[in-house]
Amino acid sequence: MNTGKRHIGLRLQRLREQQGLNQAALARALGISPSYLNQIERNQRPLTVAVQFRIEALFGAQPALFDDGNTGALAIQLREAMADLGRSGATATELKSLAGNFPDIAHLLLELHRAQRANKERADALALQLGDAAHPAAGPDVGDRVRDYFNRRQNHIAELDDLAEALFREQGFVVGQVAPRIRQRLLDRHGVLTEVVDDGDTAGAAGKRRYDAQSRVLRLPGYLRSGQRAFQMAAQLALLEQGELIDRLIASAGFDDAEHVAQARIGLSNYFAGALVMPYGEFLRSAAGCRYDIEWLAQHFGVGFEAICHRLSTLHRRSDPGLPFFFMRVDRAGNVSKRHSATDFHFSHVGGSCPLWIVYEAFNQPGRVLTQVARMPDGRRHFWIARQVSSGAAGYGKPRKTFAVSLGCDLRHAGHLVYSDGLDLENPQSVTPIGPGCRVCERGDCIQRAFPALPGVAAVPQ
Repeated sequence: MNTGKRHIGLRLQRLREQQGLNQAALARALGISPSYLNQIERNQRPLTVAVQFRIEALFGAQPALFDDGNTGALAIQLREAMADLGRSGATATELKSLAGNFPDIAHLLLELHRAQRANKERADALALQLGDAAHPAAGPDVGDRVRDYFNRRQNHIAELDDLAEALFREQGFVVGQVAPRIRQRLLDRHGVLTEVVDDGDTAGAAGKRRYDAQSRVLRLPGYLRSGQRAFQMAAQLALLEQGELIDRLIASAGFDDAEHVAQARIGLSNYFAGALVMPYGEFLRSAAGCRYDIEWLAQHFGVGFEAICHRLSTLHRRSDPGLPFFFMRVDRAGNVSKRHSATDFHFSHVGGSCPLWIVYEAFNQPGRVLTQVARMPDGRRHFWIARQVSSGAAGYGKPRKTFAVSLGCDLRHAGHLVYSDGLDLENPQSVTPIGPGCRVCERGDCIQRAFPALPGVAAVPQ
């Protein structure tokens, strides 16, 4: 629980009204005066730790009331959306107030902006097909809503994480050796036979697994390591054993069209799989013990570099949080296929990514873990690591997918990472100025700028 003081007046008022209470009744229940409660709801007084405990004792856990870690990121998204629309009237304080006090409305505005942008992109694509080369063609990113759902949950789905860890303990699983036990559970509990087949025989999800519900056979490609097979089997196990919970989570997130439902189901089943192969408590202890040495963790848990990075970005259990990481995966063309952040750091949806960011250099140095101390235009500094990763069948001429993954954290946490050893983190000369993407970047004299900033984006010196 965050024990600092904060102003949450409008959210508290909304909770009170949802419970059917007036100010006098809630004040009596909390043991405070009605005038004091009135001042809290009007943001004239902060909420103290004592009153926070009384609210949770009265109504139970209220993460929507107290968790405001994504307020800054939501405010930045609102600012970007306004810049994209050529509007710059709202101040940073006003946007943060909107994000903090009316998050549902803020998300609705972003949804409307994304719909407007998608319609414009469709119009541009149609114009190109009709012969107007002045209009660029680009398809909308249909995964934005699913990614935003995970980010709103701080990339931590406690319901699935807790169940996976409990299953790991109950079944007596051993880290790095879970594949045979999951395989046996699929067979014993669900009559599902797992087969390892030639690489060319799998054509299912991303080529990594194919499940035939009629014959109850799960086929996995032979190139997967033991931990990677365990992950794919665990994802199928999630759909079979936690399907009702996954469906409830999808419904509560508001996904109702087939495409988003399918993407969310994949994301949630994969989340359960990662939590089963890398159970929360054991993983966090191992990560802290080796100072977040990703390659050591990959060997210990029998999975890939990317899987470890992704799991590190999910460690936000309220009672035992890990370091707040941001995680991103890109391809050589700059397409972002994964982005997760449980902090105020925000990956831009407008204007592309910054070419000065270390993740793109990883393609030029395959196999190496690269580091970077980066400064955003607002002055915040982050520590980044990046590495190229590949997946697919081994062998000459076999097609493989290649990405670069990057894991970052606020610079104040860098000392916890083995990758910071020997670096002068406070040396101004070692800091690389980067930005969120040219269209929304405030740096006026960046030598790498590809496009002018959108109207309303104020310039700052580099």
